[in-house]
Amino acid sequence: MDIKSYLKSRKELVDSFLESYFSASPAVPARLQESIVYSLSAGGKRIRPILCLAAYEACGGKTEDVVHYAAALELIHTYSLIHDDLPAMDDDDLRRGKPTNHKVFGDGMAILAGDALLTEAFYLLSSEKYAVVSISPSAVVRVINEIAVGSGMYGMVGGQAQDLLSEKEEPDAGTLSFIHKCKTAALITAAVKSGGLLASCSGDRLRGLESYGQNTGLAFQVIDDILDVEGETEVLGKTAGSDEKKKKMTYPKLYGIDESKRKAKELVDKAVEALAVFDEKAAPLRSIAHLLLERKN
Repeated sequence: MDIKSYLKSRKELVDSFLESYFSASPAVPARLQESIVYSLSAGGKRIRPILCLAAYEACGGKTEDVVHYAAALELIHTYSLIHDDLPAMDDDDLRRGKPTNHKVFGDGMAILAGDALLTEAFYLLSSEKYAVVSISPSAVVRVINEIAVGSGMYGMVGGQAQDLLSEKEEPDAGTLSFIHKCKTAALITAAVKSGGLLASCSGDRLRGLESYGQNTGLAFQVIDDILDVEGETEVLGKTAGSDEKKKKMTYPKLYGIDESKRKAKELVDKAVEALAVFDEKAAPLRSIAHLLLERKN
């Protein structure tokens, strides 16, 4: 399949929804609105919402039904980037090729923009305004639970916390695995699994999606670690070499570049194998996993 055309079309769907959603919020302070839109429109690839859409499609669903659920994942991801870049966290000046949110709007407004995005994501997930008749309320509740677990202290936030705590520590396989599974793979897994839940997917197929999400998420972070070593700032859209500068615990630091690349390939293979229970409708998911190995940013 033409995966690049697929990614472009699904990204446009998500971007169109987000632009419309945040185009007019008269009750919101203008500066807060500017801060939110600045980071949301900074050129993200929308991988998490696209994975949610692709999983929904793999289970026989119609893409247009769940764009707002998928978009909620982008709100959470963007909030995490805004907060991750703050001086108290990773203290980064560049994100997606632009100055980080706090560099433009200040620390306080950046924190509030992140807070607003996280909260708004769950409003969007639970709003009756966007309810779809074919999707049961119980499925929506399960999705909210999955995303809350994947983005909170048992998932992304827990991984970020351990990432901070492990700076300047000697790398070990157990801690490194925990960081990557929680920091990155947990929300990606929640995105994929949510697509399945919204389509009433269950049994082996839902377990296959979960395994795909876990392995794809881990591969994504391993490759991110590799790109921080081998990539260029201009291409990455963020400062290359920042992991080493902050003494982060990473795959290249523990295993070296060659072994890290081998592990990434192994994870991608496992992700694709997990989709054996699906037919050609899962082709986008398979192609996305393979495309990870070609990532430059």
